[in-house]
Order: sequence, then structure tokens, then C-alpha cells
Amino acid sequence: MAPDNNPFSMSTMSNALQHIRGFAPRASDVPDTRLKRLFNLMTSCEGVGQFKDLTSTFDQSQLQMMASLLTSDSEYFMEVASNKYGSRRVQKLLGISDDVDAFFYATQKILQRFFDIMTDKYASYVAIRATVVFDQVKKHVMYKYVLHYALDIARKQHGCIALNEVLTDADDPLYRNRLLDVVARDALFLSNDPWGNFVVQIHVLKLYDLRCTYHVAVSLRGHCVDLSFKKYGSYIVEKLLEAEVSMGMVVVELLKCDGDRLMRLARSEFGNFVVLKALNVTQEMNRVDLFWDLVQKLMPLRHLLLRSHGSNIANVLESCSKANRTKMNYSFE
Repeated sequence: MAPDNNPFSMSTMSNALQHIRGFAPRASDVPDTRLKRLFNLMTSCEGVGQFKDLTSTFDQSQLQMMASLLTSDSEYFMEVASNKYGSRRVQKLLGISDDVDAFFYATQKILQRFFDIMTDKYASYVAIRATVVFDQVKKHVMYKYVLHYALDIARKQHGCIALNEVLTDADDPLYRNRLLDVVARDALFLSNDPWGNFVVQIHVLKLYDLRCTYHVAVSLRGHCVDLSFKKYGSYIVEKLLEAEVSMGMVVVELLKCDGDRLMRLARSEFGNFVVLKALNVTQEMNRVDLFWDLVQKLMPLRHLLLRSHGSNIANVLESCSKANRTKMNYSFE
């Protein structure tokens, strides 16, 4: 009989994986002994050396066989990828060669469980790694899945981190801008979510993408005061104040506040930082008109801000008042 040269045949897999020894079976729900041994190799904290040795000596067909076993079942793949050590080792396999990447992609296991993978603490890094190492065609398919699930992913504890990573690493300007547009368009919805607000924060706070910042500001227009009363919402509004493209929108909204609401905001635990930031940035950006409009709006509230979270605002107002008195004294001399 001719030798079996099929790299994915049962006999070839058995020969290629015969080196995996010494591990007690753990994945009792997986009937194949080889799958159990591979599971232990991938997920055991003691298996790092053996995994490194195998991947450094395996040829392409053997690496493909390993990928074949890992992706033989969606639940099995998810169990490995969601393990701390399993995630790291799958990431090592991704990018090891174009052929292995092509096999991982062809099995569709990452895409079949895309939402579950992107919202898992460890498996999410497998998907992130795939978006980095895959070629452009495969990467664009991954981006389309990210776009489809973006809002749902953003509202999960680990998903918001994964989405930020993809946004930061995305090397295609078109898809990156489309994803930023999704974040900007639904900025209000995300800003009021316990996890979604982090996506808005990171991409207003750290990327300094002026186009996105402007669109976020437009989405949040009329809601900045409400957000400023909240811890994470106030962070978002402060960063909008730091950008020239959005600063004016926020200050105008503060100026439209009635006196009582502005007073409560300036005295509140988080809102006081927003009002103080507005005073500082209008000076720094040489928007004297907005600065003095805000000072005049706040001046009648000065005595109410003392001995509260707004004491620093009161100090700024006192300095302005002294400067005005000094100016008047000079004018009479």
C-alpha cells in the first residue's frame, strides 16, 4: 500500500503528535485521547517548554495538524482559547506561517464564535492577534465582524478592552474610521453604559482623533451637563474640553444652564472638575469671550461654592474679581 502522505489523515496526525506524552487527560468531555493530550499541552502551566520545543521543530504539515485538532470542534477551540495559557499558545500559532493562518481562517472557528471570543478575558486576545497577523483579505473579514458586533462587544467587561485594542491596532484607515464612526454615532448610548463608556473614553482621551472627537461631541451635544455629574461621563466631557474642535460646544452648553443647575454641577463631586477645566481651557486656548462669559455666569454663585467640591472654582473667581478691582484702581489713578 502506498504511504499515506495526507497531512490531515488520522495516521499522520497520530505520528506527528506522538511526542505529546506525560500529561494526564483533563478534558474528559473530549473523547479522543489525542485531543485530551493536546488540550493539556495547550492549557497546562507546565507545558510551556514542551509547546515551545514542538512548535520550533514541527514542519508545516505538523503545525497544520496541530491547528486541525485545535479547530476540530467549536466548543473545544473555545475551551482552549479561553484558558490563560491556551490563549497565549494559540496566539503563538497564529502568525507562525501563512499556511497555518490560512488553516485557522478556513476552519472559521474564530468567526463562528466571534462574539463569545471577543468578550472573553483570554480568548479575545486570540481574535486581536488574528486581526494583526492575517493578510488583508482575511483581516477585512475580521473587521466586518467587529463592525457588526461593535456595540454589543463594547458593552461587555472584556469586550470593551478588546474593541479598544482592535481600534488602536487597525492598520486600514477605511475600516478604522468606520469603526470610529460607530463609536461616535452611538457615543451617548455607550457613555451611559458601565463598560461602553470606556470605549468612548479611550478614543476621545488617548487617540486624539480630531474627526472622531468632533463627531462624539455632536452626538453628546445637549447631554454634556448630565454626563458631567457622573464619574466616567465627566472624564469624557473633560477631554472634549481639551480639544479645540469640541471645546466650544461644551462651554456653550454650560453657559445655557440655569443658575441653580450650574451651581449644583460646580459643587458636585465630579462636575466641579468639568467646570474648572472649562475655565482653564478657555484661557489656554485664548477664548477670552467664552472665559469671561463663564466667569460672569458663575460669579453670583461664588459664595455657594466655598466649602464644597467647587472651592477651586471659587478661588478662580476670586482671582478674577481681584484682577478686576486692580484694573479699576489703575483706571482711577
